[in-house]
Amino acid sequence: MWSLTRPDAPQDKPLLVVDDRVTAATPEVLEAGVTLGMPRREAEALAPFATVLTRDVGEEARRFEAVIEVIEALIPRVEVVEPGLLFVPVGGAVRFYGGEDIIAMKVAEGIAGYGEALVGIADGPFAARWAAARSAVGDPVIVEDTLRFLRSLDLETLREGVASDSLIATFRWLGISTLGDLAGFPRDALATRFGHEGVLAHKLASGEDRNALPREIADELSVEMEFEDPLEHVDAVAFAARNISERMLQRLRSNGVAPHQVSILAQPALGEARERIWRSADPFTERALTDRVWWQLRAWVEAGGVPGGITRIRIAPFDLSGDGRQLGIFGDEAARIEAERALARAQSLLGPDGVLEGRPQGGRMPAERVAWSRWNESAAEIERDPGAPWPGSTPKPSPALVPPRLRPLEVEWDDGMPSRVRLGTRWEPVLTWSGPWRLSGRWWAGERDADRYQIVTSAGALLCVVANGKSYLAGVYD
Repeated sequence: MWSLTRPDAPQDKPLLVVDDRVTAATPEVLEAGVTLGMPRREAEALAPFATVLTRDVGEEARRFEAVIEVIEALIPRVEVVEPGLLFVPVGGAVRFYGGEDIIAMKVAEGIAGYGEALVGIADGPFAARWAAARSAVGDPVIVEDTLRFLRSLDLETLREGVASDSLIATFRWLGISTLGDLAGFPRDALATRFGHEGVLAHKLASGEDRNALPREIADELSVEMEFEDPLEHVDAVAFAARNISERMLQRLRSNGVAPHQVSILAQPALGEARERIWRSADPFTERALTDRVWWQLRAWVEAGGVPGGITRIRIAPFDLSGDGRQLGIFGDEAARIEAERALARAQSLLGPDGVLEGRPQGGRMPAERVAWSRWNESAAEIERDPGAPWPGSTPKPSPALVPPRLRPLEVEWDDGMPSRVRLGTRWEPVLTWSGPWRLSGRWWAGERDADRYQIVTSAGALLCVVANGKSYLAGVYD
């Protein structure tokens, strides 16, 4: 792992590299039960003997730039995923060098001075990444039959940026243990049950990965900035990276798309332009894109790769995706994506009826004014027009929390006025109240009239319904 090669890492000592979670660890630490992605405190408790280092991705990117340049001299169009992991399309290189084994050997020899390299060659970045994981130093894995290779992989391979822990756990509960088992399931069924995340997992298990060579895009979607005074200091470069990243993503949003790959180009005052491609499994958000542009520009500036400073920066999006990237209720794309992931995880744990989506409809009681349907499925038709007049409807404001059914509530009354409410094991005095509002029942359906009260206590405000001499909780106000 590239994080473990940092210059300040003590030699021959157990190491743990963290941000808020574990990003890298030496074999001794992993044997103690630490896993990648584990929360920092849990890892430190399991491996108190380890030396803990805080991850600096920008510094890692700066040092990794030397490795990238070596590989790019052998094979053009390098794609960087993160420091320590990159992809290169080898179709043209195979014809030039005469074979995949020769390419793997040249790459391993070229970067031998920077650490131990694992090399894998397969059809598609996902398969190549796990081919490299199964290789050994000096013994690259060259996959002849990519589909057969993928079928043998454990479901854990989906964890890195593709599937959540809960989705993998649900697959195992269904009896799926390998990607081959997953590929045998109908994709439509996975889409209905697990949404976009399930479809993506099935595509990877079936060998339908994104190509490593980006396609050409329209020039108007790229963004560039020119500087009369060349940028030579990292603070100025950081500001420019954030500015240009925001501008490009704003332009893409207006077209309803987001990039999985970006090309970052910097023109120095002296010499030729430098260009690098970065890739992401998920479409880039503003934060993710700004970080990568900043890491790359910082690496060039601090390594002297842009002599005289930067006079022009250009970023261009590749591999555009329109799946689910239209802006909806959330103004921030990152928040929307994270919300969808969280909902999909919850649904995989609780079942299709555990996560519901509501739409307004007509009604007199708060529980009647929402039509529910399963999240990520076709919305149910509303039964009552929300725009129609509803005499006798509950006065505003609406409760923030409404139970699906009326719940018994203990209320003490003093001359027809509520005086105390039992909340759990204690009685809370009523501070103020309003009502009653008569609710006429549907006599033809056997319903009786009821009264509604809004009751305020020191613990909160409640909507109370009184019918047949008994009190019920109908809502809780925020």
